[in-house]
Amino acid sequence: MPRANRFRHQVYRSERPTSPYHLLPAVSPTDPSSAEFGDQLAEAGALFGQAQVAAIYCVHGTFAGNDALGLLTELARFAPGLSKSLSQLGKRTVDCVAGESGNYTPEFVVALQSALSSGAKRTIPVRLFNWSSQNNHIGRADGAVRLLAELSRVANELVSAQTAGTEPPRMMLWGHSHGGNVLSLITNLLGADGEAREEFFHAARSFYRPWIRREIDMTVWQEVREILGNDDHALRHAALDIVSFGTPVRYGWDAGGYSKLLHFVHHRPSEGDAEFLAPHPIEMRRLLNAEQGDYVQQLGIAGTNFAPNPLALRTLLADWRLDRFLEQDLASERILTRLSHATRVPDEGTTLLVDYDAIEKGLHRHLAGHGVYTRQKWLPFHCREIARRFHGESEDVITPA
Repeated sequence: MPRANRFRHQVYRSERPTSPYHLLPAVSPTDPSSAEFGDQLAEAGALFGQAQVAAIYCVHGTFAGNDALGLLTELARFAPGLSKSLSQLGKRTVDCVAGESGNYTPEFVVALQSALSSGAKRTIPVRLFNWSSQNNHIGRADGAVRLLAELSRVANELVSAQTAGTEPPRMMLWGHSHGGNVLSLITNLLGADGEAREEFFHAARSFYRPWIRREIDMTVWQEVREILGNDDHALRHAALDIVSFGTPVRYGWDAGGYSKLLHFVHHRPSEGDAEFLAPHPIEMRRLLNAEQGDYVQQLGIAGTNFAPNPLALRTLLADWRLDRFLEQDLASERILTRLSHATRVPDEGTTLLVDYDAIEKGLHRHLAGHGVYTRQKWLPFHCREIARRFHGESEDVITPA
């Protein structure tokens, strides 16, 4: 999407993508216990260090967070301490059950930080960012607002520690699944003009502002609203390099809200179809074995949201208003018609259509091809590609006609 995207949704279509994509066949993983694993990550870390990457955030996707049903979000209005404690317990439970299957773990970020920092000759902090993981607009919007609050704090710290004449702070954001759509909303919030940004906050107003009382009970929303309205804030001058992994095509990306943008999508072209299209129609046998790539990336498009808790009327209203705002320009189609477009490639950034080899057996492990990206064994491949395409020479590019 262009600069000043104004929160427009991407259009679904079967025609050749308007943005560049790369077709990478049959890549292989690296054993995390091998010397090669650390060496390859260190090489990428050296390039990250030269590019002055100050921090990396890993943002999980839907159902991998601490409040997929939104209950603890509502509890936070009345008992924030209890909600925080239960949220931490919930995330630890998810980490224990899911492990690395479609989930960023503490062990993942420790391994990444250690190896990258070794190559950079300085610490490159790698942090987990947890959001509710609700499969709806308000859940992703709340995640975007809270991550912006975190990034604004870090940007202030980085600017304070800088010497005169140095480059603006650079941070890298990794988003798996709908975590990538949390990041796409961030680009729109950063890139929007004041009018479009206020429309977003106005649509979500019932979520963070009570109907009767004037006090805002989700104060982080007002804090971020004020930060985004301040052109002199450090966050406004920070460079954000964004990488998405298996992110379903949903919201548009605003080119004014990021520095670099790269997408990884597990994909195996179907015989007889264009190489950039997702498999269609979907065959259940192939899905159960993840034979044609990431089916969740293909299926999680507009029309597949879950409604918030119906008893949380303020949240329900905010989600409905955001739906009307974020999808106002989207063609009115049935979900099956949208799926028939088989859209794989976003309209903004560069997409890597990757044939991941050695996929784990069992639906509970590969998650219909969606669980591959967050496993440690793919870190060297991911980091080498990110370093090469963000900070080195790109090759094998397939440029749209």
